[in-house]
Amino acid sequence: MKLSKLLERLDYKCVQGDLEKEVTDIVNDSRKVCEGSLFFCIKGAVSDGHSYVPDVVEKGAKVLVVQTEVQAPEDVTVIQVENSRYAMAVIAAAWYGHPAEKMKVIGITGTKGKTTTTYMIKSILESAGYKVGLIGTIEAIIGDKVIPACNTTPESTTIQSYFAKMVEIGCDAVVMEVSSQGLMLHRTAGFMFEIGIFTNLEPDHIGPAEHESFEDYLRCKAMLFRQCRLGIMNADDKHLKEILEGHTCQVETYGFDSRADFCASDTKLVSKPGYLGISYHVTGKRNFFVEIDIPGKFSVYNSLAAIAVCDHFGVPKDNMIEALKKAKVKGRIEMIKVSDEFTLMIDYAHNAMALESLLTTLKEYNPKRLVCVFGCGGNRSRSRRFEMGEVSGKYADFTIITSDNPRYEEPEAILDDIETGITKTDGDYIKITDRKEAIAYAIHNGQPGDVIVLAGKGHEDYQEICGVKHPMDERVLIKEILEEQA
Repeated sequence: MKLSKLLERLDYKCVQGDLEKEVTDIVNDSRKVCEGSLFFCIKGAVSDGHSYVPDVVEKGAKVLVVQTEVQAPEDVTVIQVENSRYAMAVIAAAWYGHPAEKMKVIGITGTKGKTTTTYMIKSILESAGYKVGLIGTIEAIIGDKVIPACNTTPESTTIQSYFAKMVEIGCDAVVMEVSSQGLMLHRTAGFMFEIGIFTNLEPDHIGPAEHESFEDYLRCKAMLFRQCRLGIMNADDKHLKEILEGHTCQVETYGFDSRADFCASDTKLVSKPGYLGISYHVTGKRNFFVEIDIPGKFSVYNSLAAIAVCDHFGVPKDNMIEALKKAKVKGRIEMIKVSDEFTLMIDYAHNAMALESLLTTLKEYNPKRLVCVFGCGGNRSRSRRFEMGEVSGKYADFTIITSDNPRYEEPEAILDDIETGITKTDGDYIKITDRKEAIAYAIHNGQPGDVIVLAGKGHEDYQEICGVKHPMDERVLIKEILEEQA
């Protein structure tokens, strides 16, 4: 493709070279450069792509997109831009033929609820006959192809390649999680979202490698609503006004607030042996009753957001009711049937905020005992271990402290840190380092009316030890435990 075509929607300065040059590939990894490549010089947290210029030129790069001045041979075209990451997103969209303009792109941002809401929307739209792609924390889904995810929101070149493949197989829409990091790093620049969704906002992802402050975190989340045609917003969130500051989209709301466009009322907890759920009445722009096989108030919010989105696709209420009943997300309050007497579930809650939200939700169902099995990752903040231990000790009736991804730390040292937190409470606990043994202990000692939650691993199917990811899927472990018990 001609360079001039790739630059059509970008503000830039041509420092040297020919704009009619033919580009053979676009890359931001110096190892992947080949003859005729366009190379993006990205200033990253670890390295600066501008320092690779001599190397990529030697490998055959003929175009450089830069933020700062570089020295390059005369036959290399140098394009200077304000932000290389933003330029990469715009150029990637052009390289793949602006595929987002051929589908309805739905983006979801917020602290919690993004993953579940994406699957709910996909389930509803597909029940109504739409072909839907998905990009999120767990995986990308393109037709029958499932690609495990590395980031919640992939790099812009990856997003555009996924979009192009979705268009190729006839997708009408794509629903994707949009992280604050993805917005901050311009991964979703270069196209317009048809619909943007705001779920909620709480302090998270604040630290040296992420956001410098809560204000910065909020500012990045709010960027989505200057890049979408319609914003569907949680009316009950205390930060809504700040999120909407400077928005350029139309706005609809959902929540328990009676003034919301999609309002939930008559909420009822649903509890049966081995099963927890919730039902409610939707009023406002739609009017029907719905029951979801995922417990908790946050399930109402997630499903309301999905209903609000699918209303714009004209999906009949019967499709919505049926699809929401079936919607399941791997590792997000995923119930696994092991007994008619107690309930067992897997959830990804891997920090104190998420664990507290999960346990307080489950307490509302008045289980005989709430049993929490969890560990913490190695080579991560020790404070998280103390905090999670304290949360579990406070809200669970019994805690089984076990191993998560120890990485390069001794598992027992991590368990000891969690124990330090739990001893601040009067919660009962036991330490069992081996995760399979810990799960077996929970199942073998399950009592009628118990709710047992395996927290922290969720959709992950591995355990990372000393830099090696060993296969470990809790669903497989449960199956093995039940077979060994039989």
